[in-house]
Amino acid sequence: MKKMTSRPKTRAARKTANASNASRSGKAPGAIEILVNSANRETRIAVLEDNKLFEYRVEREERVVGSIFKGIVQNVLPGMDAAFVDIGLERNAFLYVGDIVPEEGDDSTPASVRRSELRRRKIKELIRPGQELMVQVTKGPRGTKGARVTTRISLPGRYVVLVPEGGHMGVSRKIEDRKERERLRKIGDKLMPQGFGLIMRTECEGRTEAELRADIAFLEQLWSQVVDSAKKLRAPCVVHRDQTLLYRTIRDVFGDEIDRLIIDDPDEYEKVALVAQMVAPKLKDKIYLYDQEEPIFDHYKIEKDLDTLLEHKVWLKAGGYLIIDQMEALTAIDVNTGKQVGSTSLNDTILRTNLEAADEVCRQLRLRDMGGIIVIDFIDMEDAADKKRLMDHFTKILERDRARTRVGKVSSLGLVEITRKRTGESVTESITNLCPTCEGRGRIPSPDTVSLWIERAMRRRIAEPGNAFSVECHPAVIENLIGADGEAIEELEHELRRGLYIRANFDFEIDEFEVVGGTIDEFNKTLMGFRRAQVLECNVRSSSVEGATKAIGWTDGGFYVELLDGHDLVGQRVKVVLQDIRRAFAVADVVIPGKGVLR
Repeated sequence: MKKMTSRPKTRAARKTANASNASRSGKAPGAIEILVNSANRETRIAVLEDNKLFEYRVEREERVVGSIFKGIVQNVLPGMDAAFVDIGLERNAFLYVGDIVPEEGDDSTPASVRRSELRRRKIKELIRPGQELMVQVTKGPRGTKGARVTTRISLPGRYVVLVPEGGHMGVSRKIEDRKERERLRKIGDKLMPQGFGLIMRTECEGRTEAELRADIAFLEQLWSQVVDSAKKLRAPCVVHRDQTLLYRTIRDVFGDEIDRLIIDDPDEYEKVALVAQMVAPKLKDKIYLYDQEEPIFDHYKIEKDLDTLLEHKVWLKAGGYLIIDQMEALTAIDVNTGKQVGSTSLNDTILRTNLEAADEVCRQLRLRDMGGIIVIDFIDMEDAADKKRLMDHFTKILERDRARTRVGKVSSLGLVEITRKRTGESVTESITNLCPTCEGRGRIPSPDTVSLWIERAMRRRIAEPGNAFSVECHPAVIENLIGADGEAIEELEHELRRGLYIRANFDFEIDEFEVVGGTIDEFNKTLMGFRRAQVLECNVRSSSVEGATKAIGWTDGGFYVELLDGHDLVGQRVKVVLQDIRRAFAVADVVIPGKGVLR
């Protein structure tokens, strides 16, 4: 039987792969691991702390946040002290006046003073319609809102952030040691390029001057490339795209506190090892290649945890539970005792439930990447000492979160209000679509997500006898499985080394599917009653894939027929003549009565 992952290419990599198979039970308490699942259409990254999933990120498309665009000012709104800028995306980006004026002063200048100075500036004095601007996206598009941008561009590196046209020197507030802050400030003042600002990141703590100099030199070169691109390209356009999810993880997350980074793709492993050798040689020995046949997320029992990402109710170990409601303006989390009855007193039961809930709330904030205003309804406590114990515990656990947070006090009703920095969609939003049935009051998996579920279901059954799979699912999911011109399904057949027969079931909900194993000979007899030049009837529908403009025909048996033309026939039942037939789909011309083939 063939292995599902490629073997390591080098002797060193093969040694690393064997080391990666160590049992999780042998890890020291508090161990932190990063797992990377790399596939053709998706990269998934999970962060485990003490064998428990705490963070999950997904990337299926190129990231917008952090990218730099050359845009054109479309509207200037003095009443809002803001402008809308065309940067080439679906919706114009929002630019606030405070994001145009470069920050002045240094760390000694109070933030309130700087904000007051910014408020006095008038946006119509700074920019005008039709003006070209270089902007960087700070928040991605969300719902009906466009991206938020700033002219205060910054380039993050491994240890420092370079701010072109800044002139400001700062040190991360998370570095608390005064001597270390002073050491880094002196190095920063010495190395800060003329005309640039510099921010020393938390990761630069304990680093040498040579390491910081190399990071700054790399960012200077990167900025030079951005400027050159901006001169050559015509607005609106992108002049620099932020790095991939995997690279950003290496840059922002993979530090000394991480025990292992495990990757299941040999090619990505080689790239990451090369990057680590350049930016953090000491961390290279922590990178491992996973080469077992069982999918990496199944091996580490993560898939079951990911199912809770879509759950409205999250159970606690002692019997209590959380209810999580994510809305446009805020997220509400309700804490309930549930099945927990305690053993000593009511006050003790409530305190224990709240403490356990605080741990799980902090985990869910990171796991779902929730942002904005978050209101937590803890169970009401009368004892002031219990309230203090809860808040001390909650704020201490929250310190592990890399996102910037602010925590309020427990109100008389037991409510705690916090804010968490939001840069784009939450994980739940990124892997789901608004439900057309409930019109946004709930969420369902997107067709793309379900198609990936089906792919993973087939990979898990690859060891079964046979050389083919039959898949029955919702028609919208089939379009994602087949892909443009059938490229996705052909690539998947080649990867799995199985013939794939895909048919629609019009009674299935979007997340329903059935995978049956068998042989090509069996499925040819039962599912392939078609021949070239055959004329048959089908119902014409528009493509459900975003951005697609083609018309699709569906036979009564759920066979996908790509029509060479037929946009004007959507909603009708027509006759077609088959031109090309594959296992999962066919290509056909529409036959118009009295006129012949429509082309």
